[in-house]
Amino acid sequence: MEKLTEKTLNSKTIFNGKILHVILDEVELPDGNKASREVVQHQGGVCVAALDENNNLFFVRQFRYPYKEITLELPAGKLEKGETVLENGKRELKEETGCEGYSFMTLGAMYPSTGYTDEIIHLFACRVKSVGEQQPDEDEFLNVEKIPLNKAVEMVLNNQLPDAKTQITILKLDALLKSGKV
Repeated sequence: MEKLTEKTLNSKTIFNGKILHVILDEVELPDGNKASREVVQHQGGVCVAALDENNNLFFVRQFRYPYKEITLELPAGKLEKGETVLENGKRELKEETGCEGYSFMTLGAMYPSTGYTDEIIHLFACRVKSVGEQQPDEDEFLNVEKIPLNKAVEMVLNNQLPDAKTQITILKLDALLKSGKV
């Protein structure tokens, strides 16, 4: 197998923000040449597919500034220090939808864009135990919607849910349910 690894020679912070950091690295390529790599560093996140007793999924509809549009997504959020990945998922589910879940199951993790960010999003599924009041962050404005799982799968296949974490979580959950592994 040929050598593929790049070696970091220098690293410089370009931007240090609240949510992300941008670094510029100089690397040595496998053939000995040099190149630049811009990397967006992010603390990672969680996404939760919460199913009620009728196999309806809880979604949030919200405005996403980078795209200047309203999107429909599964509840999700960035990882907070001092909490496990699962604790983050439970907190985000409760804050965004008011749902309290049980029987949490990991669906793995995804790399949303391997070309320029180190972000990892951890995917979970659970059943809904109870539904209460939303507790969104002060800068979050969300509408909660319930959609049957089979309809959500159709929406993914018809490109009506363009959010990557939402698509992957729905399709993985559906495949596991159909295979009897859940």
